[in-house]
Amino acid sequence: MQKHNRPTVADLLSLKGKRQLTMLRVTSLEEAEAAQRAGIDMLSVPPTLLGPAFREAAPSPFAIPGLEYGDYVSAEEYMREAFKALKAGGDAVYCAASLAIIRRMRDEGIPVCSHVGLIPSKATWTGGFRAVGKTSISAFEIWRQTKALEEAGAFAVEIEVVPGDIAAAISQRTSMLMISMGAGTGCDAQYLFADDVLGSNRGHRPRHAKVYRNFAAEFDRLQNERAAAFAEFADDVRSGAYPEKGHEVAIDRQELEAFLRLVAEQTL
Repeated sequence: MQKHNRPTVADLLSLKGKRQLTMLRVTSLEEAEAAQRAGIDMLSVPPTLLGPAFREAAPSPFAIPGLEYGDYVSAEEYMREAFKALKAGGDAVYCAASLAIIRRMRDEGIPVCSHVGLIPSKATWTGGFRAVGKTSISAFEIWRQTKALEEAGAFAVEIEVVPGDIAAAISQRTSMLMISMGAGTGCDAQYLFADDVLGSNRGHRPRHAKVYRNFAAEFDRLQNERAAAFAEFADDVRSGAYPEKGHEVAIDRQELEAFLRLVAEQTL
């Protein structure tokens, strides 16, 4: 395994207000390895991606596996999965569950990153998939939620699709690491999904996403090449062009004749 010098929670918190950190959501070992090469600071990952192969691919980034809201119910279930994720190579866990559950995990020393603003799993409470915090009342509610998470023991919070001025004001007033997803430059980290960065997402592209490559077009090209290769294989089989002699296993002529004699004797 490659030597690494992965940052700790304390390391990340010490950088608050000093420089912007980078964070990506990756879902494959190839994306994780590319993030390692690019020097990305933090990775959001599905728990199933963790393990020795993940840390071989990405030994240095701080990894935050997500404990998806609704997949677990009790604090015990969340803690069991959190410990499993940490043992598999995670450095903290993402959790958008209740303050009581976050507090329980913090009491056990589990670093927790939570969520405010637009929380996809709870979007019905804030009007759907839209910006949050555009009025003083709704912005104050985000501030209240942030402070409650801080008191519960979260070390970081993803703040999603909130006006930049609001996010900056909140970030300046909390000791937690504030991770911006479409919430401006006044936070401590900038977070995007690899699918958006690579242009591989064919569906809705959020306003805050920036596309750096067009993987969708490349996937189309590769799919066309895949279908063409399969068609050529089928044509070769039908025409007798495949397999050729070079694709077959040869046998000594004497051994073949001996085999045929044995078969003939068995069929008498």
